[in-house]
Amino acid sequence: MLDTLRSAIKLPDLRQKIVFTLLMFLVFRLGAHIPVPGINTEAVKDLLSQGTIFGFFDIISGGAFRKVTVFAMGIMPYINASIIMQLLTVVVPYLERLAKEGEEGRKKIVQYTRYGTVVLGFIQASGMAVWISKQPGMLENPGFSGIAVVAISLTAGTAFLMWLGELITEHGIGNGISLIIFAGIVSRVPAGVVRIFREVSAGETSIFGVLFFLIIALAVIGGIVAIQEGQRRIPVQYAKRVVGRRVYGGQSTHIPLKVNQAGVIPVIFAMSILMFPTTIASWFPENGFAQWIMDVFNFRSIPYMIMYAMLIIFFTYFYTAVTFNPQDVAENMKKHGGFIPGLRPGRPTSDYIDRVLSRVTLAGAIFLAFIALLPNVVMATTGLNVYFGGTGLLIVVGVALETMKQLESQLLMRHYQGFMK
Repeated sequence: MLDTLRSAIKLPDLRQKIVFTLLMFLVFRLGAHIPVPGINTEAVKDLLSQGTIFGFFDIISGGAFRKVTVFAMGIMPYINASIIMQLLTVVVPYLERLAKEGEEGRKKIVQYTRYGTVVLGFIQASGMAVWISKQPGMLENPGFSGIAVVAISLTAGTAFLMWLGELITEHGIGNGISLIIFAGIVSRVPAGVVRIFREVSAGETSIFGVLFFLIIALAVIGGIVAIQEGQRRIPVQYAKRVVGRRVYGGQSTHIPLKVNQAGVIPVIFAMSILMFPTTIASWFPENGFAQWIMDVFNFRSIPYMIMYAMLIIFFTYFYTAVTFNPQDVAENMKKHGGFIPGLRPGRPTSDYIDRVLSRVTLAGAIFLAFIALLPNVVMATTGLNVYFGGTGLLIVVGVALETMKQLESQLLMRHYQGFMK
């Protein structure tokens, strides 16, 4: 990784992209300290210290939710809009045609996703504003004007973050939205280390609990890297073809099926879905059914953990099915004279690839669910408030690996001399 960074810095265009990305991170961190007008931040900090699901907002927003800044909602409305658009692409013929039209169709889908982000962001911001206004002492002006200011400020912050992520994708090193989430989580690490040190100094936490947490963290990082890089290679043989006086084909290769084809997307998707009912329920704090929803979707409750694990497994399969089509792979192999030894080209090949992919994906999905639920076990055994432990490490390590791969691919393109030399 360090060699890749050193090589990338030596190239002027890649160095410019890295510097641009770091500048966008600086803008993100500056925005995370611009408060929303009329909010009592101390009251919000007291609420978060009680251990609610809104703590995840605070984690991925880099502490912006705790301070109720314009970036308090983070990029979650964009992720929710992306989930909805991907689901609609599968069931709506018009969107399915757009997805197959190439770059132009993708631009239209991205545009619809932006509109959906603003709409969902405003709905979510309105819910948060109404909920804040119902809490004693949180909102200086609990009337309509105060609620409107909070809702509009939060929506504008999310729209700005969406634009920031697209700038990083277009002019930076890529993967902009994931890098913003990455930056938000990493920015909390120094404060977390200081807090743990203070707890150990005060005798609130034992040194053995901290060591146990570090051992688990290292094991989790190793497991994440192993799963993210793990592959099931299906051998492929290409038949020889004679074109004119030349012979083509005859070589052996393989199809790499990743254990975790979906990366960190399922965890983010599942968390976004589970946050939505809580946000709606927060609109009606005095309603009994809404309070029941808040209790059920508390991240420490058994029903929440079961739903969380099931959603992660579902989205792992769903995202893998969207990004990898065994039928297309089998058809492309057939067109170029490729086949899997022992299988006929076409339908038998696609069925075999689909069967292997389903089994491999199951292992990756179960691992993702285990890592996401691991913080609950760690908190119960060590007493440390490390809610970000599994989910945060998964996102940080996954995004870091994907970013390094992008840098390596760009280095390869720039150092590749081609056939014309």
